[in-house]
Amino acid sequence: MRKRIFNIIQIGNKDDLPSRMFDIGITVVILLNILITFMETFDDLSELFGLFKVIESVTVIIFCIEYVLRIITADYLYPGDSHLKARLHFMISFDGVVDLLTILPFMFLSGFVAFRILRIARIFHLFRINTQYDSFNVITLVLKEKWKQVGSSLVIILVIMLAASLGMYSVEHSAQPEAFPNAFSGMWWSVSALLTVGYGDIYPITVIGKIMAIIIAFTGVGVVAIPTGIISAGFVEQFSLKASTENKLRDIAEIGEIVITGDHEYLGQRIGDIIQKYGITALLVLRGELSLFPTENLVLQKNDILVLRSDRIEKKNNTKKRGVR
Repeated sequence: MRKRIFNIIQIGNKDDLPSRMFDIGITVVILLNILITFMETFDDLSELFGLFKVIESVTVIIFCIEYVLRIITADYLYPGDSHLKARLHFMISFDGVVDLLTILPFMFLSGFVAFRILRIARIFHLFRINTQYDSFNVITLVLKEKWKQVGSSLVIILVIMLAASLGMYSVEHSAQPEAFPNAFSGMWWSVSALLTVGYGDIYPITVIGKIMAIIIAFTGVGVVAIPTGIISAGFVEQFSLKASTENKLRDIAEIGEIVITGDHEYLGQRIGDIIQKYGITALLVLRGELSLFPTENLVLQKNDILVLRSDRIEKKNNTKKRGVR
């Protein structure tokens, strides 16, 4: 039962009607909850606040049920962890934290201001809508692969920003102490200058300050473009890799993955025996961070992922094609 619940709430299978209905239903609930959160800020709708409260209560109850179900099925999400460790793993993950922060503000809404501010976390629930789409997966994959380069570029921006703020404070403080009373005021100006926003509330009036502002503004145009170029290059790499992979797999009639659990019939068997007995073609074995070539003597272990093609299905499809001809 827990395995079935996990497949419904965690895996967006378009061919599974309950899973598809759950995805649509939870999306509607998320959008409705966020809409109510915005509508409650309009004083003109005060007569409907009672109805808003009821709808919000229902949506939060659904979120609570979903949160509990995700906790009790977390061991399927993290098969390498123990039951307790898997649950803790989910609770401290991004999805787990967002789910919890979505529930807490409703319980303490009349309390501290901090709990009311946490209602902003409900908006991040919208990320769950996009998790099953390739475009969103590509974004997260690019950020994971390029985080070191992006982090390095952000460090460069931070260093230039600190240098610009201190330099502008040193030059402009004596000329306009009310505009640049401390280094933090220079920080605010440097951010608006480097990001080419230029609010105009703080600006240099000395000749040296204006020259520095020109240099910093031109520097900001180039520096801020660095992380953008890194991420753009990552997108090009991922889409090129995806197109190349699709071309290589175009001749495969049926491909799938099998997770070798503790009670799976493939556990402990040799690849050669499995091929002979079940009529499949082993393409790859994923073992942790390793990608293993499926030799005949390779023995499948627990938590291995076997990528395979069914020769029987392929022969059946070829027979149908020959019959059509």
